[in-house]
Amino acid sequence: MTGEFVAIDWGTTNRRAYVIDKTGDVVRTDRDGRGTLAVGRDGFAAEASALSARYGGLPMLLAGMVGSNRGWHETAYVPCPADLDTLARNVHWVEPARIGIVPGVSQVAGGRADVMRGEEVQLFGAVAGGLAPGDALLCQPGTHCKWAWMKAGRIDGFTTAMTGEMFALLKSHGLLSSQLHGPVVPGAAFVEGVADAARHDLLATLFGTRAAMLLGKRDAAASAAYVSGLLIGSDVEARLRDGTRDVHMLADPTLAGLYAAAIEAFGGRCHHVDSHGAFVAGITSIWRSLP
Repeated sequence: MTGEFVAIDWGTTNRRAYVIDKTGDVVRTDRDGRGTLAVGRDGFAAEASALSARYGGLPMLLAGMVGSNRGWHETAYVPCPADLDTLARNVHWVEPARIGIVPGVSQVAGGRADVMRGEEVQLFGAVAGGLAPGDALLCQPGTHCKWAWMKAGRIDGFTTAMTGEMFALLKSHGLLSSQLHGPVVPGAAFVEGVADAARHDLLATLFGTRAAMLLGKRDAAASAAYVSGLLIGSDVEARLRDGTRDVHMLADPTLAGLYAAAIEAFGGRCHHVDSHGAFVAGITSIWRSLP
């Protein structure tokens, strides 16, 4: 094995490993479904041992839900504002000491608490890798969408919105579930939902989705795109309310396209960032900063 260390992005559902050499290049990558839910609390030591054997005993730096209270070892959060050096100083070392777990980041502001695990690596990496400026608003959409305000390369504050989870719940349960099976694309129905988000009356507008179908005002096939636009639009509008216009987006092309359409509808500009490249740059920077 020619690498210097192994970086593992260990999430709830999936796990991705990167073997990184002394120049910071990825020489091997593997992905599987052995996320924290699949492993279970009692299985992490055996999994780590198998990974160590697979990668020739290279030291490993783990990030993500593996450091949560549902993972291997709960690792304390670093409070905001958080910088990369502080994150590196608080890496939790597991016996044997060649396995480290990156801490997450927390925030308590304006009476609201928030936490992240794993996303902080991409955020720092986007800046460290020159993929985003040191002062920027970064967005990581998904089940729980993260919005992070970076200042001088540190995480100055962030917000988590349950946008993706709310869409999944509406699609699977309740009054609207039977009509939310059409395609979700950034077309006319999606843009209409984004525009209606500006009403600031999300719950009433959601009910209106069913009423519109019953009264023949909207085709049921367009309802999923409309509701997605309504939820994403509500999320985006709240973040851009302070006048921010440039958003650096770390997401797969499909989800990034939806958020980009909403951002542009509210007068913003979306800049796409390679999320895998950001993770590699971030985890390598943490590795180089270890005390």
